[in-house]
Amino acid sequence: MAAILLSPLYIAVNIYVIWRIFLWMGTCSPIFQNPVFQIGFIAVYVIFATSVLTGFLIKRPEKLRRILKNMGNYFLGIFLYALMPVCLLEILGIIARTWLRWDWVTDTKTLVISGMLCMLLVIGLSAYGIYNAKKIRVTSYHTKINKEMPGRKSMKIVLIADLHLGYNSGEKQARKIVEQINRQKPDLVCIAGDLFDNEFEAVKNPQKVEKILRDIKATYGVYGCWGNHDVNEPILAGFTFDSANGDDLLDKRMDRFVKDAGIKILNDETRLIDGKFYVVGRKDVTRAKKIEGGRKTPQELLENLDQTKPIFVIDHQPKELQELADAGTDLDLCGHTHGGQIFPGNFAVDMGWENACGCLKKGKMYNIVTSGAGIWGPNMRIGSKSEICVVHVDFMTRQ
Repeated sequence: MAAILLSPLYIAVNIYVIWRIFLWMGTCSPIFQNPVFQIGFIAVYVIFATSVLTGFLIKRPEKLRRILKNMGNYFLGIFLYALMPVCLLEILGIIARTWLRWDWVTDTKTLVISGMLCMLLVIGLSAYGIYNAKKIRVTSYHTKINKEMPGRKSMKIVLIADLHLGYNSGEKQARKIVEQINRQKPDLVCIAGDLFDNEFEAVKNPQKVEKILRDIKATYGVYGCWGNHDVNEPILAGFTFDSANGDDLLDKRMDRFVKDAGIKILNDETRLIDGKFYVVGRKDVTRAKKIEGGRKTPQELLENLDQTKPIFVIDHQPKELQELADAGTDLDLCGHTHGGQIFPGNFAVDMGWENACGCLKKGKMYNIVTSGAGIWGPNMRIGSKSEICVVHVDFMTRQ
């Protein structure tokens, strides 16, 4: 419903952008004022601008749907970074003409140069954002837990989240992620939700991706939890269309996929690993409301555990941090926020979350939030990074 309500605004803003582009191109050369050129330009622009909608509506053939989906994801990012400088120049122009009385801002030379700089900025930012989204970086954190682990002084945990396997992310990205994980030689790998991007069909060659993920090597295995996008739910420009029946959101192929990939999903469940430490996977708060009607509280999940042993919690969204700390969690591993993914989203998520990205100490508990290994929506990252997190955990040793 939100996508439908916002569609008039989207149309109006695109008309404004086209108008500003025509004004600039017409200033550069009379050739661009030719009606034939302008009609052709508008036709091409409309194809890209509406690919967000046509990729949603057209189901078959699959190849065409995939092309349209990818076009829409690239267009959204480029459109955002085209809109920002165009609006900024508009505002600066009004200020210069109205209050400062700078007549030279309306000169042809000024308009041509400012438009050229704007175009180069958009191309540069978009190219960097697309490249940056595909590059997997490694972020390291060091924690110290005041508990003993028999036979171990330390442990290396790799945290990943938000792969969003689908139109934006597939075999190549999965291979990069697995290669980076295995280079770290981890003891434990934790996946904090959003393996999928709302549609299992969006995963190209799922069996190949399964095989790639199955190559993850960790001493104690790979554990994870579900995220809010690990459902079968129509999504348009980031807005979901809720199903009346929670059962319709479940896709058994997702369950089979993670099982065949060697990933053990914990859905409000706990596991005692090798008799030494606990791994606890929480239901995602959003997904659980739609499907199961809710989830257990941190106290309900952890009250029967041996609190002398290290307790690692995997929770897609970094919520209820104080409650988790009070319940005895030592390490809370999360994702979901993407670190904002694209500027200025990083500032928005910082205001919306106690820990939007990075490491936060909450009493004796460490909360670590990764910006994610994949992307959602616009196919780029600016102001954030695609990453895996390496968490070095030191344990208390007997004197």
